[in-house]
Amino acid sequence: MDEALLRSLTPTVIAVLVRRGADFAAAEDAVQDALIEAVRTWPRDRPHDPQGWLITVAWRKFLDAARAEASRRRREESAHAETVPGPAVAVDDTLQLYFLCAHPSLSPASAVALTLRAVGGLTTRQIAQAYLVPEATMAQRISRAKRTVAGVRLNRPGDLATVLRVLYLVFNEGYSGEVDLAAEAIRLARQVAALSRHEEAAGLLALMLLHHARRPARTRPDGSLVPLAEQDRGRWDTRLIAEGVDVLQAALARDRLGEFQAQAAVAALHADARTAAETDWVQIVEWYDELLRLTGSPVARLNRAVAVGEADGPRAGLAALAALDPALPRYAAAEAYLHERDGDPVTAARRYADAARAASNLAERDHLTRQAARLNAQLRD
Repeated sequence: MDEALLRSLTPTVIAVLVRRGADFAAAEDAVQDALIEAVRTWPRDRPHDPQGWLITVAWRKFLDAARAEASRRRREESAHAETVPGPAVAVDDTLQLYFLCAHPSLSPASAVALTLRAVGGLTTRQIAQAYLVPEATMAQRISRAKRTVAGVRLNRPGDLATVLRVLYLVFNEGYSGEVDLAAEAIRLARQVAALSRHEEAAGLLALMLLHHARRPARTRPDGSLVPLAEQDRGRWDTRLIAEGVDVLQAALARDRLGEFQAQAAVAALHADARTAAETDWVQIVEWYDELLRLTGSPVARLNRAVAVGEADGPRAGLAALAALDPALPRYAAAEAYLHERDGDPVTAARRYADAARAASNLAERDHLTRQAARLNAQLRD
């Protein structure tokens, strides 16, 4: 196999696909798939025109992916048109694809990344942000996963934990952006919970329902974000909250705690408070302690530091935050909030501005910029 030839042809093939109408990221993915096909087939059947072969196969891969994406979008639109509450009545091929892509030949991290890219429809950048790694690192991980399963029959479904992780990340992306992704993740989580009867599947479903219940209150008419403490709780979906709490309580009763149940318990405590001031922050800190015992997640440590700041005062929260890596996403925003509560608007304004520059989406960036501007305006008055 002439790997140098493949590398030299790759830019030309990508350029041809782009000229034919593919966007650059989709063209890259299609060419990567064509290269994997070349690695498999060329040793025994090398084409007379390698470049023409690559263009033909890559274009076919691109069309297949475009059709799959269009089909997925139609399913999502159909799911979003339905009412979110209610049991699932059937299992469609989307859920089966999630399980098949979580193949035993892949490590859990690679299976999650590949499934998010191939079935979940997330971009490499979105997946990298979810895993707190550089985009190039994630691109290499996905490419390795594709090479691993090239030529492998996808007839051995992967484990439940991997599929739950994928659905969790898809929901997170939808929760911070596209509604259709969140609704689709909930629809599939219902199916997994009904089929598996596993307490963590139920915990994930409860977590999604409790977070989704707050969606109507999370943004203003102009699209700007509304922080949890300022949300109109009368706009929260009480049916989804009641369902989420019922699902969570049934899962916790099995006494096999997992990370999704612990996260859902935190969400349930927020949902149970009639006002922000009535939030039981002491219990929330305790649930974050359980979550850290289960996962050691740096994001959970960051959230715990904010909860400590609410339960024991901002200085205690800042002390907990100081033990963490400042490069963590939303670290600067959490520090700004705690400094503001501690009566230090100068530092808070500066850190809000820092957080705005590091924000990964426009709505969050605008919110943090406004927070910095608000404090700077107060300092000038």
